[in-house]
Amino acid sequence: MTAAVSSAGEAKVVPGRECGSCTLCCKVYNVVELGKAAGKWCLHCKPGRGCTIHDTLPNECAAFNCLWKTMPSMSMQWKPDQSKMVLTLHPETNNIHVVVDPGLPSAWTRTPYHDQLRGLSKTNMAQGHLVVVLVNEVATLILPDQDVPLGVLKPDQVVSVTQETGPGGGVYDVKIVTRRTTVDGQTLETASMSRHPVKSAA
Repeated sequence: MTAAVSSAGEAKVVPGRECGSCTLCCKVYNVVELGKAAGKWCLHCKPGRGCTIHDTLPNECAAFNCLWKTMPSMSMQWKPDQSKMVLTLHPETNNIHVVVDPGLPSAWTRTPYHDQLRGLSKTNMAQGHLVVVLVNEVATLILPDQDVPLGVLKPDQVVSVTQETGPGGGVYDVKIVTRRTTVDGQTLETASMSRHPVKSAA
């Protein structure tokens, strides 16, 4: 799975890709309209069976599709109830979020998923799609040749990467920007940066 990802607005459901018994999104995400916290099953979900309020879903649930449903190159092994991960494209940053079932937090490190996430990173970084793994709020950035722990990543924080080349080899500059809006409407930004030598041409 190394294909380029379409932007969120272009994504359409692949024919035949139905949720069926998969309900992992009902566990791993917070749902503001329902007051549901990430990492806990929604009270309206029957795991493995579906949603009991499907006809009156909150807007954020009704509009949701994971990448397994919209990305033809993702095989059946990436269906969330099998992989224990839900992949989505963040609508504002274009980053690929790999949201892991906290009941199996190491799911993303297993074979063949880890290698394929590295491949997804390599294919999509140039287009601005970073691959960020999230176990609840704890984030790890997947680069083509290494994994970078980011710690707790809040919704108001944005991750970006630039790659420098030089005689001593390349370096990834990883920046985490925190954006906050003040009461008078001004946007304030603070940033932290770390540098990571390129380990290979992977």
